Amino acid sequence: MTATRSEAARPGLLGQLGRFVAVGVLCALVDFGIYHALVGLGLWVHAAKAVSFICGTTTAYFLNRRFTFDAAGGRARLAGFMLLYGTTFALNVGMNALMLAVLPEQTPLRLSLAWVIAQGTATAVNFVLLRTVVFRSRS
Repeated sequence: MTATRSEAARPGLLGQLGRFVAVGVLCALVDFGIYHALVGLGLWVHAAKAVSFICGTTTAYFLNRRFTFDAAGGRARLAGFMLLYGTTFALNVGMNALMLAVLPEQTPLRLSLAWVIAQGTATAVNFVLLRTVVFRSRS
């Protein structure tokens, strides 16, 4: 059986990982910027984290679908993505809250450190599940 043009053009694991990191950096900047802006405007820190995560995640879905995994859209993929990110949303916001609770108030860059730890935890889970569940090849 021969591969379709889309399957032949689909990047391999290392290509996907490189693109995932590049997209992730951009989406992390979206998330981080919105988080700090909303906290700076006086929004409750956990609400700011929730809103910033949703903004970063929405950006991630469209960029990863197109550039990382070269996958078509569709309701099943969107539903899988929403289920995965609903789970990682809870993980991300929960880890951020946990870090803010355990890091001493005088910790330099405490707010940013909590964000980085929460983001890293969720990102580790996301790549594997995006590649193996949400955007896997359906041949």
